[in-house]
Amino acid sequence: MKLTIVIPVYNEVSTIEALLSRVNNSPIPDKQIILIDDCSTDGTRELIKERLEDQVDRVIYQPENCGKGFALKTGFKHATGDIVLIQDADLEYDPRQYPMLIEPIVNDMADVVFGSRFVGAGPHRVVYFWHYVGNRLLTLLSNMLTNINLTDMETCYKVFRREVIQSIDIKENRFGFEPEITAKIARKRVRIYEIGISYYGRTYEEGKKIGWRDGVKAVWCILKYNLWAH
Repeated sequence: MKLTIVIPVYNEVSTIEALLSRVNNSPIPDKQIILIDDCSTDGTRELIKERLEDQVDRVIYQPENCGKGFALKTGFKHATGDIVLIQDADLEYDPRQYPMLIEPIVNDMADVVFGSRFVGAGPHRVVYFWHYVGNRLLTLLSNMLTNINLTDMETCYKVFRREVIQSIDIKENRFGFEPEITAKIARKRVRIYEIGISYYGRTYEEGKKIGWRDGVKAVWCILKYNLWAH
């Protein structure tokens, strides 16, 4: 089965080249790599144009910064693989784990797979306590309204059968994508699996972008897409 890897990028000049090397060297022979630059301003866009375009199947340059959710929506439209996987560009997630993540779909056990940072025996970098608490609380609130038992709703590693993700009308343009897609996947009553993954978190000094305002927005999106919007 062919795997499409959708990579949204915004101001990751220090990591994007290493990330693409890891994606290309991942143990999946048949893959399509789609890179969406969300109007980076730190030299990422220039680096992609000068040295990295030939390492991917498609590069999409957004004319303005619209957010991770919008970049993903754009990438999903161009996916041709049987399976679609989301990959961040910041080296927090390990492309060597692709075979494990897609296995339940390849074996026709699942339609969607979440890679959880909070289960499993792989290495996990010790970083921010309150981020951990916030992620667990957001996942708990999401689970209460979706009636599914995820451990990590906010994870980057979400994997879909292509027909599932392309059938969903995604509204959120920024980090609200995570609770929105979880709510809409749960409503579809597809087969969802969760797999423990390694996590190599980074600090704000190293470029981490998500903050407390995104947590507040996530709470709003959990309520919105589970109680009101469909």
